[in-house]
Amino acid sequence: MSTTTPQPGHSAKKSPTPRKAPTTDRARFWSGLCAGLFVPAALFAVLLTLSSDRAGRCLTYGDLCGDSLPGWLFGWSLALAVIACVVALTATAVRVRQAAFGTQLLAEFVALTVILSYT
Repeated sequence: MSTTTPQPGHSAKKSPTPRKAPTTDRARFWSGLCAGLFVPAALFAVLLTLSSDRAGRCLTYGDLCGDSLPGWLFGWSLALAVIACVVALTATAVRVRQAAFGTQLLAEFVALTVILSYT
C-alpha cells in the first residue's frame, strides 16, 4: 500500500465550506401587493360605511352626523403608508425592508379604521 502525500505546490483538498441557503425576503412583493390592495379595501370600507343607517341619514337629511376620528389622522396615516411602501420597495437592507413593510401595514390599518369609524 502506498500513501500519497501532497506534492509541493499542491494542497490537499479541503472540504467545501457549507454555503448559507439564500434567504428569500418577500417584503418587496408583499409591500407592493398590500399597496395595490389598499385602494379596493378603502373603497369597500367607504361603501360599507355608507350602507349604514346613520351615514345614510347624515348624507340625506343632515341628521345624526356625529363626530368621527379626525381627518388629519387619515391623512397622516396614508402619508406614512406611502413613505413606508417606498422605503420597503427601495431599501437594500433586509431588516429595513421588513420594518418598513410592518409600518406600512400598521398605517394602512389605521387609515381603514378611520374610514370605518365614520358611522
